[in-house]
Formats: sequence, C-alpha cells, structure tokens
Amino acid sequence: MELIDILKKSIELGASDIFVVAGLPLTFKTHGKQIRLAEEGVMLPPQTAATIYAIYELAKRNRKHIDRMDADDDFSFAISSVGRFRVNVFHQRGSLAAVIRVIRFGLPSAEEMKIPPEVMQVADYKKGIVLVTGQAGSGKSTTLACILDTINHTRDGHILTLEDPVEYVHRHDKCIVSQREIFSDSPSYISALRSALRESPDIILLGEMRDYETMEVAMTAAETGQLLFSSLHTTGAANTVDRIIDEFPANQQAQVRLQLSMVLQAVISQQLIPAKDGTLIPAFEIMFVNLAIRNLIRESKTHQIDAMIASGAAQGMRTMDMSLLQLYQQGVIDKEVALTHCLNFETMQKKIELIQS
Repeated sequence: MELIDILKKSIELGASDIFVVAGLPLTFKTHGKQIRLAEEGVMLPPQTAATIYAIYELAKRNRKHIDRMDADDDFSFAISSVGRFRVNVFHQRGSLAAVIRVIRFGLPSAEEMKIPPEVMQVADYKKGIVLVTGQAGSGKSTTLACILDTINHTRDGHILTLEDPVEYVHRHDKCIVSQREIFSDSPSYISALRSALRESPDIILLGEMRDYETMEVAMTAAETGQLLFSSLHTTGAANTVDRIIDEFPANQQAQVRLQLSMVLQAVISQQLIPAKDGTLIPAFEIMFVNLAIRNLIRESKTHQIDAMIASGAAQGMRTMDMSLLQLYQQGVIDKEVALTHCLNFETMQKKIELIQS
C-alpha cells in the first residue's frame, strides 16, 4: 500500500495512530483498539525503512535527524484535503519504526469531544496559569485546542503557541494567532518562551512543561499578566502541584510554592476511558484554585487538595472519581470501567453498590 493510501485509510477508519513497526502488519489504533492489515503481510525492516523514508520525502524533511542508531525524531506535516500527521520516528531492535498521530483538518468542538462546560470556562481567565494534565494520548492537546479556539472566537488578543510539533492549526479570527514550532521556528522551549515575553502575547500555549527552567519562565510570564496554558504528564491536581515543586532545587521550593500559589488558576486532569458504545470518552478532574487551595499550596499541604476539590462541587470542581461515578450513573460506562480507572477502589465500589441497591 502506498503511503498516501495508508494516510487516507487512517482518516476513513477514524484512527488516532498508525504504527509502522517491523514484525507486525501495518497497524491502526481506532477507539483504543488495534486494526492490523493482515492482508498487507508482516512488515520487515527494509519495508518499515522504505515507508519511513517516504514519510520524510512527503514531509520535505531531511533524514539526517535519524541517521544515528541512537537518534529519534518528532515532526509534523500536512496533506491537502487529507489531514495533519504528527510523526515520531525511532529505532527498535536495530530497525526503524514510527508512530504517526492522525490529526484531522479543522478544530474539534467541545461538544463533539464531550468536554464539559466547567472545563471550557477556563477560557474566561485573563491571566495566570492553567494546566491540562494526563497520560500521553489522553486528549490534552485536543482539550487545549478547544479552549484556545473558544478564546479566538470570543475576544481580542494575541495568542502565541509554542509546540513540538504544531498539531492543530488555528486561523486568525478575533485574535491574532502566532504558532511557533520548536526546533523549526525556535531552538528550544526555553528560548521560545523567553522570546515570547517580547512578542506582546495575551495568551501563551506552552506545549509542555519539561523542566524547571521552563516552569520558572512560565511562572514569570504569568506574574507579568499573561494567561498561560500548558500540559504535564501527571495524574491529578495534587500530584501536578507536587511535580512542579519537586522539579526545583530544595533551596528554591519555598519560594516556588509561594509563586505557584499566586499564579495557578486551574488544573484539569483527564483520561480517556472506554464507553459502552465502543468509543473512548474523556473523564475529567477539575480544580479551580480558590483562596483555600492557594493556602494549601503555600503551606505545603497538597495532600488535602483532593478533599477540597470534592467539597467544591458548587464551584464546578470535581474529582476524577466523581466524574467516573457520574458517567456510570448516566449509563455511559459500565461498572468494571469505573472501578478500573478510579483512584479509590473501595469507596467507588461502595458508591456503585448504593446506586445498584
């Protein structure tokens, strides 16, 4: 199968990822399940290399990035009338392999992605830091794209995105939208973020907080009045706060707690879980940083944050287990899924039993 046909088929199947790995047929991931093209046969190392070289040619990218056996590469490209594709190329068992993330043209809507209004209300903030967290592939980029799209259509401003690579392409509407790809438009996140402060942004999207230097500059940007969105590979609001603090040297952590307590506005933690109809749907933990939570962060009492979120339902907050229980009550997911993805198994089991009785 020609590369262009593979990419078109991924769109037809509604695939989220394409796997090009030696020892397996070409494989699509659709709604969390694998579809292997057995009729195409098992791919051998020369075939995976040929497919990956074709990707580089189509993307007009130099193959020098993967010439070394210890090298990997991350980039994106678009095909007119087909879609955008984010590619990670790596070496495994001495052969080239790739995972291609499929991104359809156009921006998803919050309704289509089943993102609740409580999450979307973070688009109303004017300053501070909003974090969207979760495992790789949990839909963080999609949630952030929906939030930025809402801002773009509802108020004036300059949106500046710093991404590695650019996934969703935003068109200028009420906002001016500048999108910079790391390693292509700027040498690093930290360089792009420092430069961003001189580019008159109102809203900054920092694709990922990778190290304490990036976090330090991000907090400085938020302190100077920008609204900054970013993502972290963490689970839960309390863990996210701890992860940021722990990135800094011990002698700076007290000051960082104080800074973070002042600039953090919200933490949205999400995971994709299987629904009864065979699709994947998001479940969200939502924390809005109120005065009580600011005090907990400042006083190093993050272990009490979960209880504060649970008691903040009137403000739109919810824990992950509250979201899962709600999806179960609505008949969207079954009992086993709720119990598998919850954080407190015994409590969830008791609540489900009460509902069933």
